[in-house]
Amino acid sequence: MTARIGVITFPGSLDDRDAQRAIRLAGAEPVALWHGSHDLDGVDALVLPGGFSYGDYLRAGAIAALAPIMTEVKDAAAKGMPILGICNGFQMLVEAHLLPGGLIRNAHQQFIRRDQRLRVENADTAWTSDFEAGQEIVIPLKNADGGYIADTETLARLEGEGQVAFRYLGVNPNGSANDIAGIVNERGNVVGLMPHPEHAVEPGFGPQTPAAMRSGVDGLGFFTSAVKAVVSAAV
Repeated sequence: MTARIGVITFPGSLDDRDAQRAIRLAGAEPVALWHGSHDLDGVDALVLPGGFSYGDYLRAGAIAALAPIMTEVKDAAAKGMPILGICNGFQMLVEAHLLPGGLIRNAHQQFIRRDQRLRVENADTAWTSDFEAGQEIVIPLKNADGGYIADTETLARLEGEGQVAFRYLGVNPNGSANDIAGIVNERGNVVGLMPHPEHAVEPGFGPQTPAAMRSGVDGLGFFTSAVKAVVSAAV
């Protein structure tokens, strides 16, 4: 079967087309979805892309979390559909209470853009199975409201139950608690992270590597992992 992965476009989304291309490169069919719809068009997985939905008014992702299609997103998450929130999409997931905690202004109060080293902490999710626990990867990062926060009890639970999916290495770029770059829900199907894997899927357009300029493709593993999860679930 060919997996069909939806990418939801909100007013202000910037990276929806990049996510669609990443899905195509992973061997799946990207399906464009609209924030005002109540139809997921029968997709097998979902990506909430990066950008500045609704201009980031109120709080980043706060208005998008109330968009009509988010009713269907919540239902799909509850049924186990693989869902990935990237940057602004991560912000939407926490605002919609599909993931715990919150995202606030970077500690240095500035927008940051860098190729960021990450450590994969949980390789047992629908979006990380093509990695190994402890593996180091490099993924582009670009955000202004990327500081992950949660109360002490929530942080302890995330750490104790293996719900930290990715951790910043080398430098904590935005002041995130416990160097957290991404988390996963208890079921393992909903993942959110601030870095942008869709910008590291094609040689010549990714992060720098010792092998060649712009040759990093560590982000492709997110999308191939989802394809395998979808195909496995269909068997």
